[in-house]
Amino acid sequence: MILKIVCSCWVFFYLWQDVGEHVAARTVKQEEGHAHKVHCSRERSRAAWQAIEEYLMPFVEREQYQISSKCRLHPSNDLFRDQEEHKIHVDINEWKCGYCKKHFRAEKYLDQHFDNRHYNLLNISDGKCLADLCGALHCDFMMDSKSTKTKCNPAAVAKNRHLCESLADSCFPLNQGPSASRLHELFLHQFCDAHTCSGKRNLFPKGGKKTTSVFYLAISILTMMMIPLFYLIVYLHQSEMRKGTQELRRISKVGKKTKPS
Repeated sequence: MILKIVCSCWVFFYLWQDVGEHVAARTVKQEEGHAHKVHCSRERSRAAWQAIEEYLMPFVEREQYQISSKCRLHPSNDLFRDQEEHKIHVDINEWKCGYCKKHFRAEKYLDQHFDNRHYNLLNISDGKCLADLCGALHCDFMMDSKSTKTKCNPAAVAKNRHLCESLADSCFPLNQGPSASRLHELFLHQFCDAHTCSGKRNLFPKGGKKTTSVFYLAISILTMMMIPLFYLIVYLHQSEMRKGTQELRRISKVGKKTKPS
């Protein structure tokens, strides 16, 4: 009986998921009549921003450096940044539009909703497209870190390295002080040095937000494990001390009783 109930629950769960997918797909299709074509990849722009946020911004924040809005890495130069910041990830299979509060079963449907219903919020007049920097920022790796190794194209590598170095020069000018100089050097090592056909490509050698987060998480877990152990040792030590004191008192009392008059 219990097995039947469990099976029924699972069947209902999967049917509900299918219904949700169909409803979301139908909603998107209904909105397609309002669709507008944007000549900039949202997916690759997202990957480029992920690389910036994870492997550059922690160091920029540490230096307390203000990136100029003229720098192509600045958030204002990401066509989709405002829309991305209006995504609300409610649950594993639930996303919400921060503009109109509409719910979706998957992020891809929310992306299509943005393209169809909130196109007017995009400022396409400046031609800002973060995806144009993907060659320098290793977007392919960000989108698929397990991608198979492909044959190196010297011409493409030289082009991407030139773009990468120009970003370092324009975003962190060497004449803007020590912080800019340090970030310029870091950017070259973190992003540009991997654009080579000779030797092993070492992507993001300085680490980033994920590395830092994992490190502090490990330290936190270790600390939480050690604190109860410390108190346990203190408790056992104090218990032994009390037992020793009580034993000495008992021996002392026995000695007094047996003492001849």
